[in-house]
Amino acid sequence: MLNQKVTDLLNQQINKEFYSAYLYLDMSNYFQDRGLDGFANWYKIQAQEERDHAMLFYQYMQNNDCKVTLDAIAKPDKVFKVDMDVLQAGLAHEEYVTESIHNIYAAAYEVKDFRTMQFLDWFVKEQGEEETNARDLITKMELFGNDPKSLYMLNQELSTRVYTAPSLVLD
Repeated sequence: MLNQKVTDLLNQQINKEFYSAYLYLDMSNYFQDRGLDGFANWYKIQAQEERDHAMLFYQYMQNNDCKVTLDAIAKPDKVFKVDMDVLQAGLAHEEYVTESIHNIYAAAYEVKDFRTMQFLDWFVKEQGEEETNARDLITKMELFGNDPKSLYMLNQELSTRVYTAPSLVLD
């Protein structure tokens, strides 16, 4: 049985990951409405990743005989006025998720829950990649977003992104 504080934080993380999926679907909708289907695709795949992250936490808890508590998922409340608002909100959200995972890791470390720490190692690495991807997208938009032809090319590039399910072995 896992420590109660760690269990509570893991349960909260499930909700945060599902909220992340909702948020990214909302961002995808924003770009779809703007006619930027490549950007919409990029964020829809982000949503798929977040949903799978939630399910990894869910399965980990079940595998460790912990009760999973599913809370209501808040409706995204961001209002985006320009494309860059979406990208910056995406980065800020990834930084928030990183902090949350670090907090779980710290709680697991405090009680010497090495199994949970090992499980979280994948997420720590994944969050580094997520933040890098979000920053790279902001950089590309800053470089190319104001020119319609370049924005079109960036949109085309983002339309080629395909979903790959995580390959994390849970114990």
